[in-house]
Amino acid sequence: MCTCVTYQTADHYFGRNLDLEFSYQESVTITPRNFPIPFRKNNTMKTHHAIIGMAFVCEGFPLYYDATNEFGLSMAGLNFPGNGYFGKPCDDDKDEVAPFEFIPWVLGQCKTLDDARKLLERIRLVGIPFSKELPITPLHWMIADQTGQIVVESVKDGLHIYENPVGVMTNNPTFDIQLFRLNDYRGVSAAAGESTFAKGLSLDEYSRGMGGIGIPGDLSSGSRFVKVAFTRMNSISDDSEASSVSQFFHILGSVEQQRGCCDLGNGKYEITIYSSCCNMDKGIYYYRTYDNSRICAIDMHHEDLDSAALISYPLKTSSDIDYQN
Repeated sequence: MCTCVTYQTADHYFGRNLDLEFSYQESVTITPRNFPIPFRKNNTMKTHHAIIGMAFVCEGFPLYYDATNEFGLSMAGLNFPGNGYFGKPCDDDKDEVAPFEFIPWVLGQCKTLDDARKLLERIRLVGIPFSKELPITPLHWMIADQTGQIVVESVKDGLHIYENPVGVMTNNPTFDIQLFRLNDYRGVSAAAGESTFAKGLSLDEYSRGMGGIGIPGDLSSGSRFVKVAFTRMNSISDDSEASSVSQFFHILGSVEQQRGCCDLGNGKYEITIYSSCCNMDKGIYYYRTYDNSRICAIDMHHEDLDSAALISYPLKTSSDIDYQN
């Protein structure tokens, strides 16, 4: 499952961690403008906006986990077990889109978040699997540009779209509940405040960081939402690209999952397979993997975006240690 999606408004970045029990052969994949994208209930999109992101390419189709298009509109899907619901196709005037098609459907047509909002008015997400081997995964999505971000959740009572004032998202529960639970931590702060435990009782500030006491540190999705929201909204960086990227991975690192800490049984553990972000202005996709903490970068504009062939860069997963003596 995915631990978080964060969007840093000041630096126009969009990023996420991906945690999975099993991993397909993910790659950073660029879908150029003239690569034909087929859709199960709609016409093939013969031309579209160029897209870069993390994907599993299956039978020539880019199954995107997260992506950004050439105009900076960004999107990511996160696991949403027990809540994600996609109904059967029906004959009406809605654009029916399968969950695995949703990211290229939106990013291929829309330049801005406002464009995406309008497109969502005529969309129905329907329960069409990619194949028997790749059944439907319950997902929900975050869509963002430099003006803001929204969360899209398809549940049994319909499609819900939420404004996202904190710029982060995890898995369960539904986003409205996640956001409401931040009220439980309204007293935490990046700075230590005065003691308010009781009048007349003097309590010492014996350690730095005590303003954040109470922020959860466990690996549940609800707790990770609180932690990454606090980290994202209080973190700062300077105006340089290097500083912004470095700080972004520190934000994502605050909710990483380490092997052994989330035991799935039978010798399996949930870990953060990769973390990623994309510069919305420049179309540069950055990532690092569990065993290779070196940040790798791929610039979509260094490729022929008018091509008709997918471009994929396999992930660098081996340790890359810089020995200095």
